Amino acid sequence: QDNRISIWSVGDLGNAGLNNEYQGEPQLLCDIRHNGDVMDMQFLDQERIVVASSTGTVTVFRHHQNNQTLSANQRWEKAHYHVDQDTCSGGAACTGVICSNPEIVSVGEDGRINLFRADQKDAVRTIDNADSSTLHAVTFLRTTEILTVNSIGQLKIWDFRQQRNEPSQIFSLTGDRVPLHCVDRHPNQQHIVATGGQDGMLSIWDIRQGTIPVSLLNAHEAEMWEVHFHPSNPDHLFTCSEDGSLWHWDASADVSEKPSFLHQGGRSTTYFSHNAINQSVVSAWLSNDPTKDRMEITNLIPNQTLSVNSLDVLGPCLVYGTDAEAIYVNRQLFA
Repeated sequence: QDNRISIWSVGDLGNAGLNNEYQGEPQLLCDIRHNGDVMDMQFLDQERIVVASSTGTVTVFRHHQNNQTLSANQRWEKAHYHVDQDTCSGGAACTGVICSNPEIVSVGEDGRINLFRADQKDAVRTIDNADSSTLHAVTFLRTTEILTVNSIGQLKIWDFRQQRNEPSQIFSLTGDRVPLHCVDRHPNQQHIVATGGQDGMLSIWDIRQGTIPVSLLNAHEAEMWEVHFHPSNPDHLFTCSEDGSLWHWDASADVSEKPSFLHQGGRSTTYFSHNAINQSVVSAWLSNDPTKDRMEITNLIPNQTLSVNSLDVLGPCLVYGTDAEAIYVNRQLFA
């Protein structure tokens, strides 16, 4: 009933002990009450966090680092609603937000898409009946285009330069209309997109060709809640599921020839050698059967039983949250 947004410090890589184990517990820096369930959240910049609520409201919180407090900086009340915005109970859950500072896009159960700009009180653009079903997630394709996934297995591209409120392209899973829950775009190859849904399958799409996925990969036993390409090393992909597993998909060219991505050194090390991200590695996601000899899959939490609801990844760090009401940080992804 009582929900909060919390900022934690998990310390610095500089404090690692003898065996690279992190010394010390994560520390709660500050928290603030949040009205409704937190459906999604994302940093807008170094100090602002955009949060999606089950009440349909989108809030921007500011983290004041000088005195470690959080405050509500901006709020779009009932950005998502079923009947009309003014009734006291009519809010529809905002299911996803994505930021590309200063732009913020929100999607919801009401099938609505909002484009906000930080520091502007009103929405820049609203597409009211963007979808007749629930929109579950959204990501930027490029600065003016977004991708949404919905509860009947469709992936849609929207171009904000177009005045009409229609998607510029629609892709769909063939056969059963399996709800899609999550979507992520390849960081370097913007035409490669990964989605996951209710049946636990991982779908890889090439939005330049065809309207169906390039490959469907058997993954989890239950709903897939989140999918993420590694931002600086995108031949690595991470998925998590209601079945309590978190999978690391490694599609780098040949496992034996793998370059070492981690350079030893001090705190300011860049973690990835740039030449590792070359064409041949990237196209691994588009080969006809990526699993044949190119894919290594590791379950990073083998004995977990409760749902893994969310994950994020950066450098050598993976962070994920589970139904055990705990947040886990793994700092040695490529060790």
